Amino acid sequence: MSRTRIKICGLTRAEDVRAAVDHGADAIGFVFYPPSPRAVNFERAAELAALLPPFVTAVGLFVNPAPEFVSEALSRVPLQLLQFHGDESDADCARHGRPWIKAARMRPGVDLLEFVALHPGARGILVDAFVDGYGGGGRIFDWSLIPAGLGRPLILSGGLDPDNVDEAVRRVRPWAVDVSSGVERAKGIKDAGKIAAFIAGVRHADGRHALSAS
Repeated sequence: MSRTRIKICGLTRAEDVRAAVDHGADAIGFVFYPPSPRAVNFERAAELAALLPPFVTAVGLFVNPAPEFVSEALSRVPLQLLQFHGDESDADCARHGRPWIKAARMRPGVDLLEFVALHPGARGILVDAFVDGYGGGGRIFDWSLIPAGLGRPLILSGGLDPDNVDEAVRRVRPWAVDVSSGVERAKGIKDAGKIAAFIAGVRHADGRHALSAS
């Protein structure tokens, strides 16, 4: 098993981008969903994306966007990956000609294998807690709802923080983890110490897994 990738989402400040990069994040997420307290406009996102070094991915998060909105984002912000959190179809996500991932809102009764089949173009499936509205609300869901054999990279989200990410990675063994509120001290304001602790937790879990597999 390769190391678990890490995405820090909902960044709004330059110092938070630098902290995420310095501590080893693989990807940074910018929220283009105006109702979110973590939303940024295209100008601000472009400024923040310009701080990213090579091999750190800039991800744009959208919720049921108009096609023109995504097109404008792509023309103004150097995004390498799109993340869709609404009710978008496979065709809606694929029309922009950019790699994309799709979020599934998990609760009892959700058939994740069927969800994967409905989004064949997705590079990965992000699993998050189901709450009213969009986004996971910082809540954990029942990880046993994730079936084996998805056939697609799994990105675990939903209520992750420095205290539980070690257990989450060891139990679920996802391709990647995605955190937002779990490393904040206020909505949209990250905490460098929490980012460092979160990433350390992921690496600790990876190290334990490597030892057990050897």
